[in-house]
Amino acid sequence: QVQVVESGGGLVQAGDSLRLSCTASGRAGTTYAMGWFRQAPGQERVFVAAISWNGGETYYVDSVKGRFTISRDYLKNTAYLQMTSLKPADTAVYYCAVFSPGLPLTTSTVGQQYNYPYWGQGTQVTVSS
Repeated sequence: QVQVVESGGGLVQAGDSLRLSCTASGRAGTTYAMGWFRQAPGQERVFVAAISWNGGETYYVDSVKGRFTISRDYLKNTAYLQMTSLKPADTAVYYCAVFSPGLPLTTSTVGQQYNYPYWGQGTQVTVSS
């Protein structure tokens, strides 16, 4: 079993920055590819960004490219989502998830929620105008 814990959400103004953190704990010595999703009020949860187990590959949804950066601390099994130039449209609950260790992380697999078997509880990000 893998536990996923997010932190770092909050209330900010448009144009501000915020950094989310996500730590995955499971089998000792195992490093996971990780992703971020978000769910705005009344909408479905959607993919935001993902990073490979060693940080060598990153993926983003078009709407956050150039504003959000995903990174990781390999030794801590922690992923970060640095969000800049935040907009009210970024308001959502942000979820961190661990990508299935048995699957290749590709542009075809990275955005599919069913490829992420372990999820955190979510952290609220609210951007006021």
